Amino acid sequence: MSRRKKTAIWILVVAIVAAALGIVLWSRRQPVVLRGAVVQDDLDPNKQVPLADVEVTAMNSLGNASTASNPSGFFRLTLPKGLRRRQPVVLQFRRKDYQPLDIDDLIGDKLYTARMLPVPPVATGGSAPVSAVSNARIRYSVKTTTEANVGTAVRTFQVVNVGNKPCQPQSPCSPGGGKWKATIGSLSLDAGDGNEFRNPRVSCIAGPCPFTKVERAELSDDHRHFNVSVRNWSDTTTFLVEAEVFHRMTSDLVRESYPVIFGRALNFSLPAEAEGPSIEAEVDKDAIVFPLGPKLFLRWADCHSDVDKDNQSKTYRCELKPGFQFR
Repeated sequence: MSRRKKTAIWILVVAIVAAALGIVLWSRRQPVVLRGAVVQDDLDPNKQVPLADVEVTAMNSLGNASTASNPSGFFRLTLPKGLRRRQPVVLQFRRKDYQPLDIDDLIGDKLYTARMLPVPPVATGGSAPVSAVSNARIRYSVKTTTEANVGTAVRTFQVVNVGNKPCQPQSPCSPGGGKWKATIGSLSLDAGDGNEFRNPRVSCIAGPCPFTKVERAELSDDHRHFNVSVRNWSDTTTFLVEAEVFHRMTSDLVRESYPVIFGRALNFSLPAEAEGPSIEAEVDKDAIVFPLGPKLFLRWADCHSDVDKDNQSKTYRCELKPGFQFR
């Protein structure tokens, strides 16, 4: 093997080693990110509801890091620099009304699921009064657009011309060679504010109609205007222009749906265009409407919402407060 080939091989080997070393060093500089979900611990999978606002803390001798779960129970925790995979870490989960949960584990590339147990109710000498929540249903509104036929626009116009006159230079002429002098007549219809035209049409109703041609019959982009142009190369003709007029109206349509209840959690979802959601329920047999509002406040439940990234629909979850139960 020649000296030149040996040199080239050594350069290639050194480049590969340097690249591998660079990748290792770069990966060590990137912080490790843990991803997981927090749910309520229950044997029934339907009652393993996601838990929001859970404080999640990773503890290690090299440092601590904290975050909180979102309404879907998801958490994303960036570990302090220096912590690497296969090193020990303690994950702490804390939330009011739930028992503390500590997980001793090795840092790994996996999805973490934390299951938290509710705090048992405190036993008292007498039975504490419990309010019953029943017959819950969801009310919301959506914007809807309807159309009403408010009439028909009717107009006539004449295209004045004298037949059998030779076409002069720079004048409108008959099609197919431009032998005869022609006249172009135009008309524009306006449907009015908030109105639109439907089924527009143009027809010749008087005069030598065979010697005419509709050059233009177009609706504007908003369908409010209908523009007509006609070429006539014989005697005067009369045209009829007609179109139905529709008016668009926007109103609020109230809709209702029913939630799904698992354990102490009430679940429902609403379309992206839903407005003014409220829960109508009976509390101790009294029918009451509870508007959710932007803060999702209910006196008998803690509510959270989450937005679907694909279709922008909203998912709501309301967990009963102590002293209330579903019936």
